[in-house]
Amino acid sequence: MFKNLVTSAVFAGVAVGVIAAALQFWMVTPLLLEGELYETGARVHFATDGSTQSDAGHPALFTEPARDLMTVGFNMITFTAFALLLAVGFALVERGGHEITAKGGLIWGLAGFIAMQLAPAVGLPPELPGTIAADVELRQVWWICTVLATALGLGLIAYGPMAAGLVGAALIAAPHVIGAPHLDTYFGVAAPELSAHFVAASLGTSAIAWALLGLFTAALWVKFKDA
Repeated sequence: MFKNLVTSAVFAGVAVGVIAAALQFWMVTPLLLEGELYETGARVHFATDGSTQSDAGHPALFTEPARDLMTVGFNMITFTAFALLLAVGFALVERGGHEITAKGGLIWGLAGFIAMQLAPAVGLPPELPGTIAADVELRQVWWICTVLATALGLGLIAYGPMAAGLVGAALIAAPHVIGAPHLDTYFGVAAPELSAHFVAASLGTSAIAWALLGLFTAALWVKFKDA
């Protein structure tokens, strides 16, 4: 069981890490580099005379090689860790009498995306460089609580009785009822259109990566288990 768990997670995590990095280089990195131009003052959204100075331009797909290699490595390590968590979940639900399939793994992956990315982004969307935000420690606490509450809530809805499902729904809603920490006003150096594009691209690439992670991990889990 342990060998099956680790093997399926490592293979899936490495593969998805490479795919996620490629998607980020294509869809997210250019927007990130654009945001850094605004952060450093190399590009401004409005000049002092009120005239528009933004220029979408043609930002590069890549940064310096060392940074790009770190992005690939970080994605591989991160998604391997997430795949291990999924595999542990597979083992637990199989002990409870539930069968794991590749199609079911896809749903697990999407649930992971909801818990780790989408639910926290409702209160704290991905931010471009230079974005002014509330105290980082408060945001980290809210983010962690939201991830844990959402993951537990989804688990209760999926595998618990009706009453547990209601508790799960309440858990998912609780962090948003409390509210994420925010400043009293909105301001930043980058164009709001760029920020919106960055949020959409970040969440889109994460959704694809998580769906593939669930699919690959479950498919490999079944393959190694039956081998």
